[in-house]
Amino acid sequence: MSTVKTLVAVEVKTGWPLFQLDVNNAFLYDDLVEEVYMRLPPGLSVSSPPSSSPLVCKLQKSLYGLRQASRGSGDSLVTIAVYVDDIVLTGTDLHEITALKVFLHQKKFINDLQKEFHCDVCTPTVCPLELNEKLKASVGEPFPNPKVYRNLIRKLNFFTLTRPDLSLVVQHLSQFMQKPCVPHTKSALHLLRYLSGTSDPGIFLNNSSYFSVQVYCDSDWGSCPDSRRSVTSFCILLGGSLVCWKSKKQPVLSLSSAEAEYRSLSKVVAEVTWLARLLVDFGITDLSSIPVYCDNQAAIHITKNHVFHERTKHIELDCHFVRTKLADGLVTLLHTSSSTQMADVFTKSLPGAAHHSHLSKLGCFITLQLEGGCLDNRV
Repeated sequence: MSTVKTLVAVEVKTGWPLFQLDVNNAFLYDDLVEEVYMRLPPGLSVSSPPSSSPLVCKLQKSLYGLRQASRGSGDSLVTIAVYVDDIVLTGTDLHEITALKVFLHQKKFINDLQKEFHCDVCTPTVCPLELNEKLKASVGEPFPNPKVYRNLIRKLNFFTLTRPDLSLVVQHLSQFMQKPCVPHTKSALHLLRYLSGTSDPGIFLNNSSYFSVQVYCDSDWGSCPDSRRSVTSFCILLGGSLVCWKSKKQPVLSLSSAEAEYRSLSKVVAEVTWLARLLVDFGITDLSSIPVYCDNQAAIHITKNHVFHERTKHIELDCHFVRTKLADGLVTLLHTSSSTQMADVFTKSLPGAAHHSHLSKLGCFITLQLEGGCLDNRV
């Protein structure tokens, strides 16, 4: 999805026409060749003789989840061939070719999700997570229906593709899908209440003509109360437009905050390297000395000082990838204060005013629907 968001940001700046094509209910058109039966869906009751076994349905069309659904194409085929500036569109079904249309919206999905979990009439919250809340794996009573929790988190994870403000919370709640407890479910419902308090969220993509890249990198050292592993977070802006962000727990334990920040630097520099190659394909070649802002002076010193062996000899070699790119001139490391660290919103829960201030600076405009119309500093 970072590729798509980068492409959209470039399109806004260059004025290229943009189209998104989608096939409605793609898996529901194919005629089944095999005989497939399923249990009667809820709400459909068919009386059967008392002496016989319960009745089942024989499918005529494929359904989502069937093994045959992704393989089947039926009698309809649409093929798009692209070579440089030439496009050939052909197929066996003219109706399917002309039925392709634009589709891009999430507001209805949010409303449906709130109704599904009975949060459409709840009091909204200012922040997606309670301030300084760090849940443990085994806390409180086990949730009686883990499938409900997993279904909710799976759907919330879809929102993180276009909602940067949800990345940290969904990453945190996804760790408990194996054995969710009641406090985990309450935090997930708290997130739904936050969604009900925000309307028409979106990422502002400005149409300025400059393509400068800005990178912010941060970490929360030892934030996991169970494993004491740190959280890596970063965000990348292209010409002032947010195109890439991440909040993820690090796979290994860091011995210091500097090491945790250094590992975050290696991850974001790898992402910047890929992004630079992608922008070259879009005709943007003037990319050098990309500023990477970090609020940890020790991590910057480790990167620039190759003789700093005593504190870094245990760090994996792949983490030193950032030193190579620094020497090549692709990136330059700059220090920023914690108050101006844009990636802070992907690292830890913040008070209401700070949370929305960071989102506004990143170009994420969210309209609050709170009674009284004021923004409270309290969570």
